[in-house]
Amino acid sequence: MTGLSSAIRTPDQKLRVFISSTLRELAAERKSARTAVERLHLAPVMFELGARPHPPRDLYRAYLEQSNIFVGIYGDRYGWVAPGESVSGLEDEFTLSGALPKLIYIRETEGEREPRLTELLDRIRTDDTASFKYFPDADALTGLLEADLAILLAERFAASAAAAPAPAAPADEALSTFPSPVTELIGRSREVAGLKRTLAREAVRLVTVTGPGGMGKTRLAIDVGEDLALEYPDGVYFVDLAPVQDPANVATAIAQTLGVRNTGDGPVEDKLVIALRNRRVLLVLDNFEQVLPAGSVVTRLLAALPGLNVLVTSRALLRVNGEHNCELGPLAQPHTNGDDRPGSVPLTAARRSPAVTLFVERSRAVRPDFELTAANVEAVVRICAALDGVPLALELAAARIRLLSPDLMLARLDRRLPLLSGGMTDLPARQQTLRRTIEWSTQLLGDEEHRLLARLGVFVGGFTLEAVESICAGDGPDVLSMLGVLVDSSLVRQEERPRQTYFTMLATVREYALEQLEASGTLDDLRRAHAAHYLRVAANADRLLDGEQQVEWMSRLVDDRENLRAAERFYLDTGDWESATVFAWSLYLYWWIGGHLGEVRGWMEEVLAADAPLSPAARARALYFTGAIRFWQDPVDGITQTLTESAELFAQEGLPRAQALTLVSVALAALERGDAGEAESVLETSVHLFRGADDRWGEAMALVSLGLAAVLQQKLTSALNRFEESLALTLRQKDKLGAAIALHHCGWAHLLLGDVPAATAQFEDALVLSRDLGHDEGVAYGLEAMTAVAAQAGDVLRAGRLFGASQSVREQSGLHNAPSISFHRAWVGPLQGGPLGAQFATGVGEGRHLGVRAAVAYALPPVKGGAVDLFGEGLSASGDTE
Repeated sequence: MTGLSSAIRTPDQKLRVFISSTLRELAAERKSARTAVERLHLAPVMFELGARPHPPRDLYRAYLEQSNIFVGIYGDRYGWVAPGESVSGLEDEFTLSGALPKLIYIRETEGEREPRLTELLDRIRTDDTASFKYFPDADALTGLLEADLAILLAERFAASAAAAPAPAAPADEALSTFPSPVTELIGRSREVAGLKRTLAREAVRLVTVTGPGGMGKTRLAIDVGEDLALEYPDGVYFVDLAPVQDPANVATAIAQTLGVRNTGDGPVEDKLVIALRNRRVLLVLDNFEQVLPAGSVVTRLLAALPGLNVLVTSRALLRVNGEHNCELGPLAQPHTNGDDRPGSVPLTAARRSPAVTLFVERSRAVRPDFELTAANVEAVVRICAALDGVPLALELAAARIRLLSPDLMLARLDRRLPLLSGGMTDLPARQQTLRRTIEWSTQLLGDEEHRLLARLGVFVGGFTLEAVESICAGDGPDVLSMLGVLVDSSLVRQEERPRQTYFTMLATVREYALEQLEASGTLDDLRRAHAAHYLRVAANADRLLDGEQQVEWMSRLVDDRENLRAAERFYLDTGDWESATVFAWSLYLYWWIGGHLGEVRGWMEEVLAADAPLSPAARARALYFTGAIRFWQDPVDGITQTLTESAELFAQEGLPRAQALTLVSVALAALERGDAGEAESVLETSVHLFRGADDRWGEAMALVSLGLAAVLQQKLTSALNRFEESLALTLRQKDKLGAAIALHHCGWAHLLLGDVPAATAQFEDALVLSRDLGHDEGVAYGLEAMTAVAAQAGDVLRAGRLFGASQSVREQSGLHNAPSISFHRAWVGPLQGGPLGAQFATGVGEGRHLGVRAAVAYALPPVKGGAVDLFGEGLSASGDTE
């Protein structure tokens, strides 16, 4: 068996990962494992990837012989024992894996495992060459396996290098930001190759793919980006600018994709420069045409970041220095040698045509038995010609093949398209073709479906069925059925998200829908209904974001983020300051966890700058956001007055929860000044107000702040008591974010009191919760805490790696670390300035190359790699049910 061979490989060869498990029982887990392996551009070796005419035992022996890594996934079943054999194929595969690096994953179970599987697992646990972890479900397995493979590959690389680096992050970790096409790119191999050659030239750093809408620019860029993943070891990121209408928000959109938080403590563009410094990255900026003035943002980033390349798709050039253009035309059509008579295009020639191939493939998606034949080839070729080979036009037409034969479709196109050519003569010819095709598609709809399509144009980025039903309340028949018609017509696209079905529209179709709304005079009414719906969503989120539905609601709000922005923008533009501030306040937790507080600060400054009277409550909300967010940027004395006024206004209006939250910020400002006594007094008032309002989340956060004040006064036992009170509240509420914060602070209290094992266990649990919530700030704090634990144990290199990883997370996430709560510095300082400083610095350099997933995996012991259950949901704190 080959292990991880050092032989020079041709570019088509990839490291092979053999995946061993029972097949039917663990089908979902095998799919997850394949996803993790392919994300790292490795080759999964699996029986289901191709039938072979060989006995199973011979097959897996041969597969193992050619594999480099063994991955074993185990559930409850031992597997089938073939006649004449003493062990199942599952056990035989493990035995035959020999000296291969082994990664073992055992699914947590509430039932009983088969006895022989239990025996096999006992054997595996005693095998020093096998690393094993428990996992709760298929989704968790993806993240675990991806991180473990990344570390394994880096460690093997380190072993063969003269200077050993730290485990490296996945080269293509950012590809998770890419849309996942469900169809093959057809007829663009030449363009893909040309773009890759152009981007490979050292002198080329900005390439813009131009062409009319519907030409396939986005699809081309996705393929090119995925193909270039290995050329950009620090990531290829896809940024969809279609929902961005204001050029000033382009930097924020890029930051959001990169995971850089707009916390309001500095310009977003500066944070991007810090996050991308010394990194080799490709940004794919899609749909740039409506934000062309932001071309200057791109040029400034390129000037500041030598390792950055940018691939743009746009209907127009950015017209900036250093830009290289790739103009994308229609798909090639069959050559007729100028003969337009029936039968002039041979069937073989038509089948070689990319335009015809696309039409046929998309037709088969809705009518699997569709074939290109001598009887229909002429009509298909003429359809492609009538649609100028424009890919989106071909797809829209193909969606109708279930109802119309090619001949009938051609007849309808011949009648309709010329009639639809008026009114848009200022557009390029191929853009007119697409618009006419969209109109033709809509004319095949009923009146209700046509009206619904127009209304969908009010959504930005996407929408749920619930949102559509809300804006259409009391109007028309069943919305779900009409939406199904639009999906079947390829005018709306359906996506399955983890917790809900989500719908999207292509930018060109949305533009058409908006024009229909404007022409009907109903656009303002629909925007008002849209904003009202998301105001109700925000009110529900305010009630549910601090409890057991926290993860579900965060996922939902992330999906809806562009619609949330649009709703806030509507209230600001219409001068509805009350709704604007209520909307922002209701989503406070989302803005904070998602890293959008800087944007909220800008909105609230707009409210305060308005030449219009504000209610005391609206002014209080706006003052809170501007003051609390400026806390990390401006001198403390400059914001205390702002926050105090906000608290007084909330008290005046009888809003104790809001007053209490504002007082927490007042107290933090006092801590920053070094006045822990004043902070403690203010926080006692805050806790009292939260309790009176029955706000357990607020009370828990105020108790953490009280604990911090006690730590700064060296009252460590009192601090621990406060932190444990907070933890108990969050566990009762099933508030995972609050629990992560409280656990983290309990860990620090234990460490300062000298109880290292207790501190380590709580730091680990807090880190797992932060990872699972996607809370990068919590991950950064957790890595800093584990730095202190490693330093306490005398493991200088590990401490350096963890500290370097935490610095990288902060820089790449745009996060700020307040000096008063940076306890880890008491451990880091002596290492940096002591005799082992060089070793620590080496570790820091290695750790800075870890991605978030790999850093967390490195920080945690194997038994903590899975989910942490502190909320009575079926797992122990370690995630082990055995």
